[in-house]
Amino acid sequence: MGAELGVSAKTVSNAYRRPDQLSPRLREQILATAARLGYPGPDPVASGLRRGRVGAVGFAYANRLSYAFDDPVSVELLGGCSSAAEGAGAGLLLLAGSATPESRVAALTGAVIDGLIVNSLTSDDPLLPIAIARRLPLVVIDQPEPERLAALGAPDSPWVGIDDQAAAMRLAEHLLSLGHRRFGVVCFGLHRQPTRGLVDERAQAAATYAVTRRRLAGFREAATRIGIDWTSVPVFQGTDSTIAEGEAGADAVLASRPRPTALLCLSDRLAEGALRAAERHGLRVPDDLSVAGFDDAPPAAALGLTTVRQPNRRKGQLATEALLNRLAGRPVELVQTLATELIARRSAAPPPAARRARTR
Repeated sequence: MGAELGVSAKTVSNAYRRPDQLSPRLREQILATAARLGYPGPDPVASGLRRGRVGAVGFAYANRLSYAFDDPVSVELLGGCSSAAEGAGAGLLLLAGSATPESRVAALTGAVIDGLIVNSLTSDDPLLPIAIARRLPLVVIDQPEPERLAALGAPDSPWVGIDDQAAAMRLAEHLLSLGHRRFGVVCFGLHRQPTRGLVDERAQAAATYAVTRRRLAGFREAATRIGIDWTSVPVFQGTDSTIAEGEAGADAVLASRPRPTALLCLSDRLAEGALRAAERHGLRVPDDLSVAGFDDAPPAAALGLTTVRQPNRRKGQLATEALLNRLAGRPVELVQTLATELIARRSAAPPPAARRARTR
């Protein structure tokens, strides 16, 4: 097309990308000729490949596509990613876990991205070795843990997260300090293809989701320190971190006898479902039953939910900045462990027996 107008390929490109470099008349001539010849303009992918960068990073997660927009934690996380990416002129490509394993792997194999942010995948997710084999710069949020990344051959991949076990232990210790001794636990999946139901201690310890395993370990450590037999604690595995799964999990553990006086939930969404189940069972929170969550994402405050606050938006921002720095050849901190905070609200109080003892 440039030959027809007697201009260089660069001039044609400037008509699309840098119009200020051309006179209005020349630019109009180029665009009119392009329209007549059916030329759509420069191929951004081809241009990016020539420069060695395409200006987009992938974001891989285990849940269905809509989860990224429905779940409050995911919304905060992606908000942090987006703010860091747009500041650098980069885009985000979502790689959801709702596709079949084969199509998901194919999507990553064919994805035109400069690097990949991995958010909460199991230690055996097939995407990890594919990304590593592609030599994609990789940053992980939460899981898998740095030790697993090293075992997979990516020891220099940055990791951003929290100490889930310590945070969960503090939450359980808070309920223990209130006087609770009978607990039920509502958690999300232990593995990539979880099945609803109660899980024993052996299954909990073998979870391939590190966050699930470590939060359960924190609860267990706090309980066993004061002599509670963890095998007597009903632990329900759901298939996702949703209100519906929380409600189903609460139904299951509340059927245990003696009935728990407190429910420890691995997320606020699960805790919200537990609150609904309690109401349906005619249990008053916190008079008859205490409920605690994890995340402190909206609407935890409005629900009066006792929970663990973690900096979800900051996680996304730091992970994206780490990937962009790695792509630019700048120094990167390999492990960033962020602080959490126990938030005590009205959903947790002493159990009925403890209250009666105090009034005597």
